[in-house]
Amino acid sequence: MSEETRWYSLRVISGKEKKIKEYIELELQRKKWNDFVTQVLVPTEKVYKIRNGKKVILERNILPGYILIEALPSKFTGEMITTIANVPNVIHFLGKSNPIPMRQSEANRMLGKVDESQEVGESMLEPFIVGETVKIIDGPFNDFVGEIKEVNEEKKKLKVIVKIFGRGTEVELNFMQVEKQ
Repeated sequence: MSEETRWYSLRVISGKEKKIKEYIELELQRKKWNDFVTQVLVPTEKVYKIRNGKKVILERNILPGYILIEALPSKFTGEMITTIANVPNVIHFLGKSNPIPMRQSEANRMLGKVDESQEVGESMLEPFIVGETVKIIDGPFNDFVGEIKEVNEEKKKLKVIVKIFGRGTEVELNFMQVEKQ
């Protein structure tokens, strides 16, 4: 019967997750531990912002200050734990020198969030909100300012009420045609 891998949570200095992940992966290769530690993961999700009318995709850490490590519990001992714990900017494992594996349900939830974000595409970092004022930056109503009446996240469209000659007129725009005021 083959042993199941488990996920361990490693506390690290926030903002250094990617560098630490690369360093750990190099150590694992160097010491030929890749068969025992199967994955080193910085849990991120894809989000986007609209900057100057352009969609900018960013990766946002779901869990700043943590790296998840998947390993075989029977092999994940002594020297391996010490080596990873001594990587620069690593604080400690959950469970310090006896890392406690995450419950499978916790691990699945974290990984599900990562997977979901890969499948769904991206979610908006600063979503549009009904009642919010936006400036139109593209199309026939360029430079008009209006109030959001409806947001359709799926189609990435907005219904905006624009005052034209003192009367409110509803226009449908896509997310890329407006920017937050």
